[in-house]
Amino acid sequence: MYLEFYGLKEMPFTLTPDPKFVFETESHLEAMAAIKYGVEHNKGLMVLTGEVGTGKTTTLRSAIQHFGAEVLPVYIFNPFLTASEFYQQMIGEIGLRLTRSVNKPELLSEMGRFLAARHSQGLRTVLIVDEAHGLPSTLLEEIRLLLNFETNNEKLLQVILSGQPELQEVLNRPQLRQLKQRVSLRCSIKPLSLFEINKYIQFRLKQAGAANVNLFEHSAVGLIGHVSQGIPRVINNLCDNALLYGYASGAQVITRDIIEDVVGSLDLTPANSRDESERDEASSR
Repeated sequence: MYLEFYGLKEMPFTLTPDPKFVFETESHLEAMAAIKYGVEHNKGLMVLTGEVGTGKTTTLRSAIQHFGAEVLPVYIFNPFLTASEFYQQMIGEIGLRLTRSVNKPELLSEMGRFLAARHSQGLRTVLIVDEAHGLPSTLLEEIRLLLNFETNNEKLLQVILSGQPELQEVLNRPQLRQLKQRVSLRCSIKPLSLFEINKYIQFRLKQAGAANVNLFEHSAVGLIGHVSQGIPRVINNLCDNALLYGYASGAQVITRDIIEDVVGSLDLTPANSRDESERDEASSR
C-alpha cells in the first residue's frame, strides 16, 4: 500500500524471519561465529538464547544459509512434540525411510549408522531445536542421548538449542544436569541499542530498495527505541504501521507524532511509563 509512495520495492518491516534482513549487530556476529565454530569443530551441544523478538530464529536461518554443502541441518521448531513425534520428524528431515512401526532401538540403530556414514565421508549433521525453552524434560533427555552418537574423539551429531532466557533455567533443573554438563558453547542475542536501532531501520529500508533511508526523523527513532526497548520484532511492527499512517496522511517523513499515534493504537506504552502513571495515580489519591 505504501511501497510506491515511499519508493520501496518490497515490505521493509515484515515480521517473518527473512535472512535477507539480518542486521549484523555485535551480538549477532558473535552468535554466528560461535555456531560456525561449534559446527566446524564438532563441539556437540550449543545453546543460543535471547528475549522474545530479538531475532533468534532469523539468526538460525541465516546460519543455515551459510552452512556449506557438507552440513545437513535438521531444523525442528515445534516444542510440543512427544518423543515419538520428535524422532519421526527428525528421521523425515534427514531422509531416513523407516516405517512408523519401527521400534525405538531399531530407529536409533539406523540413525547411528546414518550419522556414522556421513561422518566417515567428512560430512556433518546438525540438529537445530528452536523454542527449546518449551521442551519437556523428557524430550531434552532424549536429545542428550542423541549426543552419545560419537567416535572415540568426535561427535557424530551437533545440537543447537535455541530459546528464550528461561532456557538457562530449564537446563539448571537437577534432572537435566547431565545435559547441562554437555553444553560446550553458549551465546545470546541482545536487544539493539538506540544507535543500532537507527542503523537497523536504515538497513531494512535499504534492503527493501529505498532511495532515501532517512524516512524516520531522529525524534521518531528515539521514541521507537524507548517503546521497543530494542526488540527488533517490536521495532518492525512500529515502523510498518508508521509507514502506513504516514502514507495515509501524506507525510514524506515519519515524525514523532506519527509514532505516538501508532504506539497508542497498538497499546505499546512502555512498561516503565505505565509504572510511572500508576505511581502518580496512587500518590494523588
